[in-house]
Amino acid sequence: MSTRIAFLKGHGTENDFVIVPDPENAIDLPPAAVAALCDRRAGIGGDGLLHVVRSAAHPEARHMAADAEWFMDYRNGDGSIAEMCGNGVRVFARYLQRAGHVTEGDLAVATRGGVKTVHIAKEGDITVGMGGALLPEGDVTVSVGGRSWPARNVNMGNPHAVAFVADLAHAGDLLGPPPFSPATAYPDGVNVEFVVDRGPRHVALRVHERGSGETRSCGTGACAVAVAAARRDGIDPRVTGTPATYTVDLPGGTLVITERPDGEIEMTGPAVIVAEGEIEAEWLESALR
Repeated sequence: MSTRIAFLKGHGTENDFVIVPDPENAIDLPPAAVAALCDRRAGIGGDGLLHVVRSAAHPEARHMAADAEWFMDYRNGDGSIAEMCGNGVRVFARYLQRAGHVTEGDLAVATRGGVKTVHIAKEGDITVGMGGALLPEGDVTVSVGGRSWPARNVNMGNPHAVAFVADLAHAGDLLGPPPFSPATAYPDGVNVEFVVDRGPRHVALRVHERGSGETRSCGTGACAVAVAAARRDGIDPRVTGTPATYTVDLPGGTLVITERPDGEIEMTGPAVIVAEGEIEAEWLESALR
């Protein structure tokens, strides 16, 4: 391991990430190392880590290299691997722009959830094509304390349970994962969104992200919530032929979600790089002992 490892820190609607540029996939980042870097007291701090690798250099992404030069090797704050992170893709794209790898306009980013299309606008916001939502059949229930709610099962490349509640405070502290049933609905865990209405096609949420706890924002969660709200409201763009746009307020900011008639979901919001520096390799090695 080299003496120092470059890193950056960024966020999208306050969903924050440690960014580790590693084009040739030369840096070993086991789960314990990721957890140490994401530790908010003893490390750099973040909801997750964005490992920036060329697709051709990563065994999980080589098959996507012809379509996307860069692979977002995303890890949750506890070091576990996740399929996709919507806010993370925007921050990932912002890093690529800052580093001079891309400019304003369109690009493709490889993820474990497939290749995502990204547009960097001149005015600063970034739009990500998040793919389509799957709506698995079956009843799901989530619980907090003595309350339980029916939840909509939505898959955005990662699993979500969306519950509409009367008050966001009903979600409790969200320090631990809210219980759900049946257990077979989410064998690998689930992101749980608690949602209230703010107005016509305007909702607000709190979210527990598996592997990270409550976060200030969740891009895939905002998409899942917009789809669940649209179906609850009797809206399906694939049936009506008209796009449906929802404004989604999160603790860390606002995202605009549009579901198109072809099923593609677009997420638009900010992405900011706030700092850069170097990780002491000796510290990282000692953190792994």
